[in-house]
Amino acid sequence: MKIHAYKYQGAGNDFVILDNRNGEYDFLTNEHIKLLCDRRFGVGSDGLMLLGKSEKYDFSMRYFNADGFEGSMCGNGGRCLVAFAAHRGIKKFEFNAIDGYHHAEVLDYTEHRCIVKLRMIDLEECQKYSQNAYFLNTGSPHYVEFVDDVMNYPVDEKGKYWRYHPDFKGGTNVNFVEICDKSIKVRTYERGVEAETFACGTGVTASSIATYLYEKERGFAQKEILVQSPQGGESTEVEAVKYDIQALGDKLSVNFKFNKNSRRFSDVYLTGPATFVFETLIEI
Repeated sequence: MKIHAYKYQGAGNDFVILDNRNGEYDFLTNEHIKLLCDRRFGVGSDGLMLLGKSEKYDFSMRYFNADGFEGSMCGNGGRCLVAFAAHRGIKKFEFNAIDGYHHAEVLDYTEHRCIVKLRMIDLEECQKYSQNAYFLNTGSPHYVEFVDDVMNYPVDEKGKYWRYHPDFKGGTNVNFVEICDKSIKVRTYERGVEAETFACGTGVTASSIATYLYEKERGFAQKEILVQSPQGGESTEVEAVKYDIQALGDKLSVNFKFNKNSRRFSDVYLTGPATFVFETLIEI
């Protein structure tokens, strides 16, 4: 059986994408997907996505980790799938994924590369795990730890330790963050890939929210204060926040709003490049 596969990457986080709107790849097993993601015997990628039909939205997204098993939400994957959909002629980008509804905007379009702004899920819970670490779910579970020199940090060693730590049922993705002047540097050890990747969309989103809380505790969080006054109620202070992120593969940005009354993070957006690499036919 020949598979018509497309390769995309978002900040070095790379994916095999299959157009499954007519259901022709419904037969794929976990072993097929693992083979397609294998860098020696397949196309090679951090994960695989199926662009599918949706009765309610413009399309659907199914994401599989490189180990062949269906995974939780992938932010960079979502951005790459939107670029792929745009290259297939789809004009609107509302879709459902494993964590629910998403929408996106293509800010800049070429046949090779798009800049995609993707709406992530809202967030209400963020657990302070230790003095320098947080645990939160931005569509996928993430442990975020702050370090002084992330580029020289033993990400593989420490990533494996936290990835399988008994405190995190089912395992977790692991992020190490260095706070710079007006940005953050992030390195991520990904669950399902079982290695460091060049970037992780839900990871940099989690890292940005954790950075905001970490800085807020210390009195120097970057924010713009918006005041919303619901009719007949008390005024609600909302803080608008944006972080620029340097991942190993490229630069990304995350912006969100934080409601001080409800402690809710909303209007969470992940923005960055999504690049077409190649297309191929592969026999499986």
